[in-house]
Amino acid sequence: MKKALQIVSMGKYLPPHQVTASELEAKMGLEPGWIMEKSGVAIRHFVEEDSNASMGAKALAQALERGGVAYEELDLIISAAGSYDYPIPDTSCLIQKEAGHGDSGIPSFTVDATCLSFITAMDVASCLLSSGRYRQIAIVSSESASKSLNYNEWESASLLGDGAAAAIVRLTPEGEASGVLSAAMETYGDGAFYTWVRGGGNAFHPGHEPFDAEAYTFHMNGAAVLGMAFRKLRGFVKKLFAELDFSLQEVDLFVPHQASRVALEKAQAFFKLSDTQFVSNIETHGNCIAASIPMALCDAIEAKRLKRGDRVCLLGTGAGLSLGGLVFVY
Repeated sequence: MKKALQIVSMGKYLPPHQVTASELEAKMGLEPGWIMEKSGVAIRHFVEEDSNASMGAKALAQALERGGVAYEELDLIISAAGSYDYPIPDTSCLIQKEAGHGDSGIPSFTVDATCLSFITAMDVASCLLSSGRYRQIAIVSSESASKSLNYNEWESASLLGDGAAAAIVRLTPEGEASGVLSAAMETYGDGAFYTWVRGGGNAFHPGHEPFDAEAYTFHMNGAAVLGMAFRKLRGFVKKLFAELDFSLQEVDLFVPHQASRVALEKAQAFFKLSDTQFVSNIETHGNCIAASIPMALCDAIEAKRLKRGDRVCLLGTGAGLSLGGLVFVY
């Protein structure tokens, strides 16, 4: 059943500090050209002064300005991210405070499905809007992956970057076609430890002895993730489009999670999608966890690759291992 949701506007923010592939190659003792060959990321942005909350607030401010929406017109703020400044308090309330509206009373909470957080938040928002509970919602994905990099693991350290994106979504105005047509998610717990940060929770408390600094950094088995994901993807996409009268190959725009260049190239070939349909910013942004999809979507809107009435598919994988997808009319 179609759910009422329309993207009013989007904004994004990249921290000013850029880190090139050659800088990381020197840091990790890799041969020149190695990172571009393996991960395809020429430039990524790393935070220096910024926090998750400050990046999120800046992306939100841009989205509000572009949409001509006042902060007070928001009914809800959803933080959709897998990284955070603190375990407690929740990042959404920090974004509210950083935006200068800490006394506004606007409800705020987090949806954390790691890399799939934005897709999941869009699904949640569409249900809330359709129920009549809210009329205008801000979804903010702000990620600082650089804080948890393990430079002994070339795969993730050469791939990840920082940044934020925000979307203002509202109840679809009467007579307009915008809306969520389909959403789906599948989780396979057998892949839970393919991507993980071992320390910081109750299973591996900060007081654990002996102290192990690497326990608090990100670990990824990229080959295992890619293998499991592509074994499951065909059936997942079939389910996502099962009740629609068009196929993935007929969407106007396909925005995948920017997992890696290898994953993106494989996905485009696997689904037989044209360059016109396919959106990628991996070379200039890297993998920015949950912010990857909304930043790529924001880029597409800025480049006028989308017009009202176009059909869009968001698709990706996240730690869990989970697959997530959402098809909507822009």
